[in-house]
Order: sequence, then C-alpha cells, then structure tokens
Amino acid sequence: MYSDVVDLRDFYETSLGQVATRMLRRRLRQLWPDVAGLRLIGLGYASPYLRPFLGEAERVTAFMPAAQGVLHWPKEGPNVTALVDEAELPLQDSSIDRILLVHALECSEQIRPMLAECWRALAGGGRLLVMVPNRRGIWARLDRTPFGAGHPYTPAQLSKLLRDAAFTPVRSAAALFIPPTASRMVLSAAGAWESVGERWFTTFAGVVLIEATKQIYAKPKPILEAKRRLVYRPAPTAI
Repeated sequence: MYSDVVDLRDFYETSLGQVATRMLRRRLRQLWPDVAGLRLIGLGYASPYLRPFLGEAERVTAFMPAAQGVLHWPKEGPNVTALVDEAELPLQDSSIDRILLVHALECSEQIRPMLAECWRALAGGGRLLVMVPNRRGIWARLDRTPFGAGHPYTPAQLSKLLRDAAFTPVRSAAALFIPPTASRMVLSAAGAWESVGERWFTTFAGVVLIEATKQIYAKPKPILEAKRRLVYRPAPTAI
C-alpha cells in the first residue's frame, strides 16, 4: 500500500528527511554522475532525488501513482509531475534513458506490470535504478518513516525480481546507515555514520539500490515446416 503523498512531503521536510535525502542523493550521484542530454523519469515519490538533475537532463518528469496522490513540483517553477497508473505509463516504447523508482516497488500491488512498463519505456541503453528499504536494516522495522512502509527486500531478493522481469542487474549499492532518529547529535554525524557503514556494515543499510539494464533478446529464426509438394503424373495415353 502506498503512503499518502502529503505524508511523504511532510517527512522530507523534517530534519531526518533532509538528512536521508542528502545521503541518498550522494549515492545516486555516484551511480549516475552524468545525465546531460538524457530523458529521466521518477516513479513513486522521487521528486526529492530528481531535483539535482533538473538543470542537467534534457527532460525530468516525476510520475506519481494514483493510489499515492500527486503534488505540484517543483514549487519554484512549472509543474513536471503527473498522476499515473503504474501499470500503464503514458510513454512511448523505448523513449526514456533513465528511470528511478523510489517509494514505488515496495508499495505497489502491481509489481510485475509496473516493471514490464518500465522495460517497455526504456531505450536500448537505458538504465533502471531501484531504491527499496533493506529487509535487514532498522529503517524497515520502524513505521515512523516512509521506508518502514511496504515490502522490504534484501539485495538478493531485489536482484532476482529484476532478473525475472527481464532486467540485468549491473551495480548495487547501500545507503542510510544512520539510525532513523530526530536526535540532532546523531543527525549532525550522518556523514561519519555513512562512511563507517559503507565500509563495514553494508548488510544493515537502511536502503538497497540496484541499477539494471533491460535484457534484449534476438528474435529467434522461424522454423520453416517442409511444404508438401504436388507431384503430377502424366496423363494416360489413349490407345
């Protein structure tokens, strides 16, 4: 079940939400360092993570599922959000270079149709990046944040799900090692928590990230069945 869009907005306006955004943006930038000239879509509630790409990518759009709701974004400019059915994206085939799923996969009741739509919309060299709560992390165990909602995944579970949907996982990462607390002392040391966690405690990260490409199979050569050939007998000679 999706979180309400207002609750998501309110979380990301808190101190904890802003720290989480900063940590995940940093990891996202490491995976996607250059999006110049690319068409980028966020599905779920991805707007906090799309902002750095607004001035770089050719096009940035935030798709928000109907069950979640939609808000105008960004506040300071023309709206680039749209309310969609995640199983029927309003996109042409092979028209998008990057798709970012945040607060989407773990909440959707149409997981396979949504992934099939992402596969259809991605261009041949396109990339899908999925952010989900880590099943082994503390963030998935507490419902005071959006990362405590929905179905969490381990890296192995997420990788298998993507492979079953005709994607090829190419890179994985982990983020959010800081505890989900409002303590100013803890939040001020977020950078240190991330550095230590990335080096020693990746299993217990709050969020799992996997980047994948679409698998494209060659069309099999049709098997031609042998056709029956008619054999003509000469007409009998009249006696």
